[in-house]
Amino acid sequence: MTSAVFRFEPLGGQHNRKAFRCGEAALDRYLQTQATQVIRRKIADCFVAVEIATGRLAAYYTLSAASVPLVDLPTEHIQHLPRYPTLPAVRIGRLGRTMRTDAALAILVDARNDHAAAFYQRQGFRALVSRPRALYLPVATMQSAFDRKRGPKA
Repeated sequence: MTSAVFRFEPLGGQHNRKAFRCGEAALDRYLQTQATQVIRRKIADCFVAVEIATGRLAAYYTLSAASVPLVDLPTEHIQHLPRYPTLPAVRIGRLGRTMRTDAALAILVDARNDHAAAFYQRQGFRALVSRPRALYLPVATMQSAFDRKRGPKA
């Protein structure tokens, strides 16, 4: 069985949203009828995985700005954080299982300096061979960490 190859890009007018089906009606409806409104209003950005061979939309996810109240973080995580009432974050949403484990290889980050690169490596990121300050975290690693934190499935 040959696995599909995807390219990831921002959702745009060239994408056939009406044909998208992921098996969950609410997610289908969001992409088909709401995603462009959310983008236009600058509430979130939507990115799609496009199957290269067919041009078919295979998956999507959204990114939006968020914040986390400092008091909601565990004590051990706030030791080296500024004491602001809230801290900036990015919220990833509508990320289906296929996108998490099959379509995307990794989360990428470009470290500003060697100190930052060392920080990311302590978090499980790995340096790219040709660019040591460009690091990636395999999505499978991220998914395993999420699954461990959630505990056994009921």
